[in-house]
Amino acid sequence: MAGALEFERAVVLEEASRPEEALELLSAIVKSTVNEGDEVALKVKEQAILRLGALLAKQGQADELGGLIKFVRPFLPSLSKAKAAKMVRTLLDVFLDMEASTGREVEICLECIEWANSEKRTFLRQALEARLIALRFESKAYVKAIQLIGSLLKELKKLDDKALLVEVQLLESRVYHSLGNVSRSRAALTSARTTANAIYCPPKLQAELDMQSGILHAEEDDFKTAFSYFYESFEGYDSIDHPKAISSLKYMLLCKIMVNSPEDVQSIVSGRLALKYAGNQTSGMKSVATASHNRSIAEFNETLVTFHQEIGEDPIIRAHLDALYDQLLEKNLCRVIEPFSRVEIAHVADVIELPLTTVERKLSQMILDKKLHGILDQGEGVLILFDEQEEDHTYAAALDTIVNIGKVVDALYQTAKRLT
Repeated sequence: MAGALEFERAVVLEEASRPEEALELLSAIVKSTVNEGDEVALKVKEQAILRLGALLAKQGQADELGGLIKFVRPFLPSLSKAKAAKMVRTLLDVFLDMEASTGREVEICLECIEWANSEKRTFLRQALEARLIALRFESKAYVKAIQLIGSLLKELKKLDDKALLVEVQLLESRVYHSLGNVSRSRAALTSARTTANAIYCPPKLQAELDMQSGILHAEEDDFKTAFSYFYESFEGYDSIDHPKAISSLKYMLLCKIMVNSPEDVQSIVSGRLALKYAGNQTSGMKSVATASHNRSIAEFNETLVTFHQEIGEDPIIRAHLDALYDQLLEKNLCRVIEPFSRVEIAHVADVIELPLTTVERKLSQMILDKKLHGILDQGEGVLILFDEQEEDHTYAAALDTIVNIGKVVDALYQTAKRLT
């Protein structure tokens, strides 16, 4: 009874914005010993553990929460299997969702998996292994992630656990995409969407599927389809106030920039749904759109430096902005050298305000890709441009004629052979 009163008092203190006192009371309840036959005391302690975990996460005390997960293990046998599994899964999810980067995430997850194995909790172990795959993916340990995915998928297909199967197949798609294997990534995503069609998908999982679909379509330069998927993903995340909504919004803006519609960026950002996400993230994408519209390399580079954390650290955005930078650089070079038949490379570098070596390397690449007709005279440091000559089709036509005559002669020979 005393434990129940203390728990109620801790809840009141938390609601009154006195978290330190609430933490002390909840910690005292969690550390207290209870008899296995006292159902009321067991229930109070169970609620106190979950409440303490949520409060520690809210206060950003990741190390203390990690310690709580270890501390409660001796208490778990006192609960039913379902309640014990729910407690472990809830505490671990809260700990991992903090994204505190304590360096102990994998260690704690492995310990929970080991405990689930020892207690023969198959479904809990599979759910924890799915979280471990996500951790391996985030830490870029792709080989270990793929090994675990292979064994877990076989188990899940036998048990027909479709909800968890969708999550694992989605993780498989992400891992293969990070490894650059787009075909395997698309195959895994197709399997995930097919499985998801047979069950109810929570908004968060559906938004993750849509985001991955958008990323893969963007990888194939199909930015219009990618935009529609990112929009669906944004709406899904926004409906549950998930922090990844801003990532979907940034990818939507990226698609508009990549299809040469930077003027649409402002209308999207000022839209009803996007207004609450205004900040450095959207300002960075607006600056990129402005630089793209002005075809300014200097503005583009300045934006990447100013908003490095918001833009440069996102691998999806960074990959496409590298391609956009190449396009801008090529357009600027073509615009500068268009009036000339012979121009100093140093002059071109001065006009577009880039290092000489960068300009020289890009011009060489454009010549090799046959985007420019000319040569680089490095002795004199000049670019010599040739007039574009119309392709002469005479030789190709002559070769086609010879091939056709050869076929006619062969046919006549076979006919004459049959007559004799």
